[in-house]
Amino acid sequence: MSGLHADALATLGSWSAPEPDQERLRRRYVAHLRAHPDGASRSCRPDHLTASTLVVDADGDRVLLTLHAKAKRWFQLGGHCESGDHRLVDAATREAREESGLTGLVLDPVPVQLSEHEVPFCRPPDGTATDGRVVHHLDVRFLAVVAADAVPEVSEESLDVRWWPADALPDPEPELLDLVRLARARVVSRGTPGAD
Repeated sequence: MSGLHADALATLGSWSAPEPDQERLRRRYVAHLRAHPDGASRSCRPDHLTASTLVVDADGDRVLLTLHAKAKRWFQLGGHCESGDHRLVDAATREAREESGLTGLVLDPVPVQLSEHEVPFCRPPDGTATDGRVVHHLDVRFLAVVAADAVPEVSEESLDVRWWPADALPDPEPELLDLVRLARARVVSRGTPGAD
């Protein structure tokens, strides 16, 4: 994962955080990567990077969320980085495709939001029990815009995947609301991700 590690360090090192709390997290992620050459791998304990994607329609009025099978909550699409991922945005793209069944996703390569959170059910790749330390995902969140008529499919990692009005989310916790707000602002200011 050395290529992925280098890309993650470059991506986060140059990212302009939108708010002071996000800048604090950005510095924490960079310090984590500098201290851990395997910092993007799920084998890095107790913390490791993950990558996720908020999928929105072209107007930013609807968001695609997954009902996570283990957490039993609605989230954006995402998960662990894998050895075949060369860039952080590649990991986010792969996870979004796997969890939604949508093809042709184009992600904005600039992160939208960072989120550090405890994950009590995260296990090492070999499935063994954790060593008792609380695992933290250091999630890097990206944005993808798709057509409003895109029809997602439910993966084995999810209980459901569906579109929700951006102003009527099923699990409106503050961090998800913030992610949606930041993503919608980017859609309005930039248009389609990847287009400058």
